[in-house]
Amino acid sequence: QVQLVESGGDLVQPGGSLRLSCSTSGFTFSMFNMKWYRQTPGKEREFVAGILHTGHITKYADSVKGRFTISRDSVKRTVDLQMTYLEPEDTAVYFCNAVGPYSYSTHSYWGQGTQVTVSS
Repeated sequence: QVQLVESGGDLVQPGGSLRLSCSTSGFTFSMFNMKWYRQTPGKEREFVAGILHTGHITKYADSVKGRFTISRDSVKRTVDLQMTYLEPEDTAVYFCNAVGPYSYSTHSYWGQGTQVTVSS
């Protein structure tokens, strides 16, 4: 059974930092590209960051470039999102997504999300 479980969401002040983690099981982690998305009420889910199955290539939305860093650990089967200089506009539910295998993208798995609130 495929499982993606996000953790680390919290209430944080503007300018603060937060680290999200996504623990996975039930699929061959090394064959899947991993991504983070976020969604706010009434809006479509938007791409935040992605990392290739090899871990060598990353991609970020312009809105988070330079502030967020995505990483993966193939031994722990986790993908993390380090978020710094958080802004109120970063408030959203953050979702972990696994897409693969490799570039075939025939399978896509989602976690249930973790809430990040940036507010003073």
